[in-house]
Amino acid sequence: MAEAIARGMAEERQMPEIQVLSAGTSAWDSAPASDGAMLVALEHAADVMSHRARLLTADMVHAADLVLVMGPHHLERARALGAGSKAHLLTDYASRGASVRAVNDPFGGDLEVYRDTYEELEREIRRAFDRIAAERAPERS
Repeated sequence: MAEAIARGMAEERQMPEIQVLSAGTSAWDSAPASDGAMLVALEHAADVMSHRARLLTADMVHAADLVLVMGPHHLERARALGAGSKAHLLTDYASRGASVRAVNDPFGGDLEVYRDTYEELEREIRRAFDRIAAERAPERS
């Protein structure tokens, strides 16, 4: 869901230079999005139908300019793979260090859990894009 939300925001904000990829630290490689994620994404007109899970790799983190993660264990794994200071908790990055809470992982939850997580992701990703836009503003002038 986070990937679909971020892709939509990059398009909405006309930021084609931003490439969005998602990967998990314990994902089942090539697994489709869960039924809950598919249903909630459809409620928001976001497309996750073609999504396939993949494991986070050192190559991915080295190629990235920024790595945003949902929870502390994801952050540990990204940094262990070499992400260093370019890896952040999504909530921490979005709030410029004012929050260090994890985003709830809805996997296995009911639709309400997925809906709550979608709304939280949308809010935090929007704030992350606000920060990215503000930090890139001098570059675009």
